[in-house]
Amino acid sequence: MKEKKLGLMALILMIFTSVYGFNNIPRSYYLMGYAAIPWFVIAGILFFIPFAFMVAEYGSAFREEKGGMYSWMCKSVGPKYAFIGTFMWYTSYVLWMVNVSSGIWVPVSNVIFGKDNTASWSFFGSSFLSGTKLLGLMAAIFFICITFFVTKGIDKIRKVTSIGGTAVLTINILVVLGSIIMIIARHGHLEQPFLGVESLKTPLNVAYQGNVIMILSFIVYALFAYGGIEAVGGLVDKTENPKKNFPKGIVTAALVIVVGYALLIMLVGSFTNYNEILGADNITLGNVSYVIMSNFAAEFGKAFGASAATQAALASGFARIYALIMLLALLGAMFTLVYSTLKQIIDGTPKELWPGKMGVVDEDGMPRNAMWIQCVIVCALILLISFGGDNMQQFFLILTAMVNVGMTVPYVFISFAFPRFKKLTNIDRSFEVYKTQKSANFWGYVVTIVLVLANVFAIIQPALDGDYLTTFWSLAGPVIFGVAAWFIYTRYEKRVAAGLIPAESEEKEETVTTEAEAEA
Repeated sequence: MKEKKLGLMALILMIFTSVYGFNNIPRSYYLMGYAAIPWFVIAGILFFIPFAFMVAEYGSAFREEKGGMYSWMCKSVGPKYAFIGTFMWYTSYVLWMVNVSSGIWVPVSNVIFGKDNTASWSFFGSSFLSGTKLLGLMAAIFFICITFFVTKGIDKIRKVTSIGGTAVLTINILVVLGSIIMIIARHGHLEQPFLGVESLKTPLNVAYQGNVIMILSFIVYALFAYGGIEAVGGLVDKTENPKKNFPKGIVTAALVIVVGYALLIMLVGSFTNYNEILGADNITLGNVSYVIMSNFAAEFGKAFGASAATQAALASGFARIYALIMLLALLGAMFTLVYSTLKQIIDGTPKELWPGKMGVVDEDGMPRNAMWIQCVIVCALILLISFGGDNMQQFFLILTAMVNVGMTVPYVFISFAFPRFKKLTNIDRSFEVYKTQKSANFWGYVVTIVLVLANVFAIIQPALDGDYLTTFWSLAGPVIFGVAAWFIYTRYEKRVAAGLIPAESEEKEETVTTEAEAEA
């Protein structure tokens, strides 16, 4: 039976759903206000579009390979480089699990109480087990439970949580339509005045005003908002007339996503006065989305003359609905990613590479041994960070910074390998966007430089303001996991050299050569 191909509109929708994340909007507004918009545009031009084209070329050329990005980098540069890059990609999801396990109690609090009061939680009044410490302990217990259920093969819960994806799309539509209705009802009045170029260049957040390094560090948030585009690589051969439709699809999807982020940030400002709503000390990156969504409902009621009591009821009710939606979406993602990313990296690499029985995948596809090792690492990181400080704002700032840096660093490996990939001969070049080696070199290095500089600024900026803890953890994640990857592969090389195990990676190598080798 002939496989049905994706049309242009279906391709655009798939790229959009892989990349677009609603939570990036309230967080970006909280950090920069309207001034976040230009950075989303810059990140789209210098990162999203060129990187998506690179991933598409990789995916088309190596469409028969099962190893995904590992195969791309292995064939282009070498197995050790590929393993370190892929291992860091996997560990970025470990950091994501740390973040979600800790942050999931914010929507739980909103569902139960209609607001985030996690900062006041304590264990039977204990001053020691309160705030970030209690959240950290609860997060570790939560992750152990998730790992236990998934190792038992109980994945039916994911079917329930898939409702979250549809509900998040509904929230986007509600915010857009509701905001436009409020603007019309208020005769064009915006709660946060928009002053044109001045608003686009001056952050509303006082901490960012006049701080060039801090403003430049924000680009990591914009880059993170475009994360997920590595999934685009497998869509080339599933698209009708890919030479024509795929570039058009990526450019169109990129424009829709950039405009979507810009429009939603503007609309958040239409019903959220920055100083009145987001100026309080209890606002964090963990709860800002719920604060803004509850404010959306209250302002909607206010625009149509609702009483203060009705506004409060609307805010509390909508906060609960939004929190429940996010809770379902996060649980669904957690149940999937707790094993799928681990399975992908183990499947794509030689089993002998992993210490002990870590590389064993059971008959039902579950890498159970590796999952429990992963559980220990995630719980250790959660407890180290949560017991490292009592400030709730800093706690969520550290977690978010770790994820943003951790998830964008692996992209450096892919973009830096692209010029080498372009030199390969005797591979399928049926889909090409970068027609020359010069264009491949230029965009490969531009994207790499943008990613490196953005992460450097994001890592050093907190230290310049005296926040050494955030800088330490932002740098620690990629460094620790990068060193771990180097150690694991070096150990594997030594065992191969000693003849203790077969050189499995050598058997997998294809007859792909560079132009220089072909000429020789």
